[in-house]
Amino acid sequence: MASLPTKGAAEHSGLEASEQSGKTFFGHPRGLAVLFMTELWERFSFYGMRALLVLYLIAGGPDAKPGSQGGGLEMPQGSAIAIYSVYLAMVYLLALPGGWFADRVWGPRRTVAVGAGVIIAGHLSLAVPGQAMFFVGLALVALGSGLLKANISTMVGHLYDGPKDPRRDGGFTIFYMGINLGAFMAPLVIGTVGQTVGWHLGFTLAAVGMALGLAVFLIGTRHLSPQSSVVPTPLPAQERNAWLGKGLIWFAIAVVFYGVVVGTGNFTLNWALVPITLLGLILPVTVLARIKRDKELSETEQSKVSGYLWFFVAAAVFWMIYDQGGSTMAAFAETKSADTVFGLGFPSSWFQSLNPLFVMALAPVFAWLWLWLSRKNREPNTVVKFAMAMLLVGGSFFVFVVPMAMASDGTKVSPMWLVSIYLIQTVGELCLSPVGLSVTTKMAPQKYAGQMMGVWFLAVTAGDCVTGLLSLAGVDLSGTGVIAAEAALAALAGFAVFMYRKKVTALMGDVH
Repeated sequence: MASLPTKGAAEHSGLEASEQSGKTFFGHPRGLAVLFMTELWERFSFYGMRALLVLYLIAGGPDAKPGSQGGGLEMPQGSAIAIYSVYLAMVYLLALPGGWFADRVWGPRRTVAVGAGVIIAGHLSLAVPGQAMFFVGLALVALGSGLLKANISTMVGHLYDGPKDPRRDGGFTIFYMGINLGAFMAPLVIGTVGQTVGWHLGFTLAAVGMALGLAVFLIGTRHLSPQSSVVPTPLPAQERNAWLGKGLIWFAIAVVFYGVVVGTGNFTLNWALVPITLLGLILPVTVLARIKRDKELSETEQSKVSGYLWFFVAAAVFWMIYDQGGSTMAAFAETKSADTVFGLGFPSSWFQSLNPLFVMALAPVFAWLWLWLSRKNREPNTVVKFAMAMLLVGGSFFVFVVPMAMASDGTKVSPMWLVSIYLIQTVGELCLSPVGLSVTTKMAPQKYAGQMMGVWFLAVTAGDCVTGLLSLAGVDLSGTGVIAAEAALAALAGFAVFMYRKKVTALMGDVH
């Protein structure tokens, strides 16, 4: 078998091929165009399906909009929000094993290709009517997204000559725009078709989108760095067999357990959702506790981990509210918000295009703003930016209370209420998400440098799992009191982060 290229040789040969061709993508390696289009179509499929998910689950059910398209799964809104929350949590949770698989078994390039294929199979399963195929499809999309999401950003990094390459940050900015462009287009295309023509045709379009992304990836793979095919730390046969054995044991336990539950006629949806949701809460705590207890970490690294816990908890609360943009707010948009502007009608799924639209419009403004404040030595530090994000996302739900109260008597509220809420949340996201990614890489102990990015994604998992558990416990997340309580929790968390900012900053050491 031919030997795999070393990391240094792979980077050099990838750059050399790009330079010799004389063709670039906005001054960047041509491989960036391949990954840009792959991610654009993957996000198109992901956000298109997400825009339809809750609407499809409640269609024809007790909480559906009168006169709206039937043919859905006729679930109550609480169950739909729980399924949505658990699904989203699993997408981010599975990014951890997705990254592990690339590092130990397949390498990033093969893992991304397999992940895209699994996503296509998932969307095609969703396109088949029936509850059983729906859950199969949902599981496949989550699994495929975990494999792809964890590794395609890594491949962008492989295109450049290490972290000091001056083009690197610009390359990731272009890649980030591809994400938001795909997310913006998806509800306008897939959402419209799904809501006005047929749910399953919408899911089919999501599969077509991912198929286009996979085709671009396979055709353009020669432009990627050879390093993307390298398995960084191959799994020895003995360790592979040990992992396989453990996996089979747990699989057998699950089969026996659920076989008994089904056989005795006691199975309900909660038997599947509650364990998954609890896992999504227990795993982040376990991972962080294991890192914190590691005696090999220096005193400085231990201090940084302690400081990072503040950011993790704050981020979990933020995502708990923010991700309801596709569930609680999507259901409100469908049933209680007017669907016309200046006499022109539109499907409620179009609201899901607002966030990526605002991100594309405001991200350059925020990048300029932080730089301008930095030159004047007045840029808020990381802790203050997190506090701002918490106050903003809490404020968005305080605003949400107003249209919810207005709609309590059956009145359809102006769509501008939701536009304003999505805008406030996007401003909060721009204060937290890019900063959170940056601080995660800076505060990670050397031993856990790669794993800490997965830990950051676990904050999303934890937040969504809280939402899922509340819904499964029968809490009405669309109730005015619950929305106000969530807003107060976020505001209180933001206030706490701000009040203890000096303590957190001290724990961060040399990270600012």
